[in-house]
Amino acid sequence: MVGTSSFFFNNFQSSQEQDLLENLIIEAVSIYGLDCYYVPRNINNLDKLYYTDDQSSYTNAYLVALYVENVDGYAGDGNFMSKFGLEIRDQIVMSIPIRTFNQEVGSYTAQLRPNEGDILYFPLHKKCFQIKFVDKFEMFFQLGKLYSYKLTCELFEYSNEKFNTGIPEIDAIQVKFDTNIVDWAVRTEDGLNLLTEDGDYVVSEKYVLKNIDATTENVDIQQESAQFIDFSEADPFAEGSGL
Repeated sequence: MVGTSSFFFNNFQSSQEQDLLENLIIEAVSIYGLDCYYVPRNINNLDKLYYTDDQSSYTNAYLVALYVENVDGYAGDGNFMSKFGLEIRDQIVMSIPIRTFNQEVGSYTAQLRPNEGDILYFPLHKKCFQIKFVDKFEMFFQLGKLYSYKLTCELFEYSNEKFNTGIPEIDAIQVKFDTNIVDWAVRTEDGLNLLTEDGDYVVSEKYVLKNIDATTENVDIQQESAQFIDFSEADPFAEGSGL
């Protein structure tokens, strides 16, 4: 029939050809890819208005192979100074076969696809990247099927999430950057927090805020600024008039 594709060359309905291409993609990723831990995010307190969660946790990690699409280093804005100080906006683009994700992650978590907010931890350079965007149309219906997810990830910025994956390198993120005083509180054998007579938490001596987050130490900034800013009675507006 004129106007329709040839029955003999239409592979969109050929599961054998689709499976062959999918197997080749999975084999290529296993050869040229990198092993990393896929860490799904648990939503514990979803704000339905802003669709955010301020109490996210990460409790599982699954070792999978992903293909790195960046060849010239990290993408993104890199390192730059903003009004909030030094920011590192490294990005990395990864690909993971759909079958691999379903077998290695989805079968345990019931996820239908990689979710924005999930984390990828790379043992090679010991960094965590958070998924910002998932593109399932990277290979647009080759032979009539989708084969992989394209993951655009950005360097993970810790914000008091809970980590209990069982992987020491990943769980160390919370120990290193956690500023929540409750997590540093001394507890009894029953798990109750010890309190002072004033009702304050008794915290571990390891809790030194300036060692966890150097940007919270304002004393050093104030002392340095006092060397060239004069707010004395002679110059209350620090204009340098020297009256």
